[in-house]
Amino acid sequence: MVDLERIAAEIMAYLRALDESATLRHHFRHADEEGGLWYIEAVLDRGELIVIKQAELTSAGQLHRYSWEHLEDEHGGLTDQAIGPEEDPLEAIPAEEFHRVWTR
Repeated sequence: MVDLERIAAEIMAYLRALDESATLRHHFRHADEEGGLWYIEAVLDRGELIVIKQAELTSAGQLHRYSWEHLEDEHGGLTDQAIGPEEDPLEAIPAEEFHRVWTR
């Protein structure tokens, strides 16, 4: 059986290291089919944009935040897939807009 706690700890350590060492961050927004908005902070690692923070603002006004400190809960979780702004329906946004939602 796979040691899920060890894997979770490795993922958290990887994301924390990216978050703490990143000098350039990219910020995006995405609207989903239910009227919610997703805010994403990503950093480049080995040629891929890795999501290190993700906030979902639901159409009902609820805010769910995910990062290395809080990977998942009953509402969802931090994506484990690299993103590609060319392929994914993402809109680049200023860092200030991301932080305004993240710190809400």
